[in-house]
Amino acid sequence: MIRSAVQWLPTSTHFGPRLAEILDVVGHEIILHRFPDGELRATVGPAATTTIVCCSLNQPNEKLIALLFAAEALRRNGAERLVLVSPYLGYMRQDTAFHPGEAISQRAIGTFLSNTFDCVITFDAHLHRTPNLAEVFPGVEAHNLSAAPAIEAHLRAETVAPTTVVVGPDEESRSWVADIAGRLGLAYSVARKVRRSDQSVQIAFTDASLFAGRPVLFIDDIVSSGGTLTACAEVLAASGASSIEGIIVHALFPRELMTAFGRAGIRSVRSTNSVPHPTNAIRLDDLLARALRREFVGMPETGSPP
Repeated sequence: MIRSAVQWLPTSTHFGPRLAEILDVVGHEIILHRFPDGELRATVGPAATTTIVCCSLNQPNEKLIALLFAAEALRRNGAERLVLVSPYLGYMRQDTAFHPGEAISQRAIGTFLSNTFDCVITFDAHLHRTPNLAEVFPGVEAHNLSAAPAIEAHLRAETVAPTTVVVGPDEESRSWVADIAGRLGLAYSVARKVRRSDQSVQIAFTDASLFAGRPVLFIDDIVSSGGTLTACAEVLAASGASSIEGIIVHALFPRELMTAFGRAGIRSVRSTNSVPHPTNAIRLDDLLARALRREFVGMPETGSPP
């Protein structure tokens, strides 16, 4: 049996093959077949002692079943260690029961994946009321990587104006926005957000005069409905921002929303490749490869990928 390999679901061809190439290990796509009644069949490649399984969990329901089937086949064929690489980890936002009778999806999915994999690696998981990723995945290794180094490198390459203000959508984003601003030596501000519904939010800033005549870089971890981004942009434009651009870690919104973003005054939106999206401009591949080097004997854990 080979020592190590990378396998990926069909929806993760945007990063699975690249990881196998960077790490110089065998790569294989997991083949899924859908029967007329909707059931799935998963066919994996040859199992390795350590097998990395790549699957970003946007639109997660069918993918979770596919992961269960793939893991079963890999274990039965001799895999001793299964590592799930999921740059976007779905079902993390429901981390408590907000109303009587609600399921806590974060807890349920965490238990499910902990029973299936030995290690989970993701980026900027949505953990607002959960102290760390280890709380979500009891009994297995869990690594919550930051996309900040990739975002910093991308912005440095284009020479961001020193007068730029980095903006976050709410108090929960403060540490993340402060990190990016600190890396680039920029000012930052965080909005006060009151959510009315999934697509309706009210936004205000303590000192809106900060934005007058200055470019603004809006940074958020997840954009799905686009309500927060649009509301922030409207307030920023009304406050006299000279330009507004968005950087998103996980772009979950439909491409049709780009028109609405433009009407709100947003000049551009760029995202990481945690999920495939037309706005993808910031690659996480090298950060993933560095994190995965610990899985391969003889490969250093730090330094640039080969």
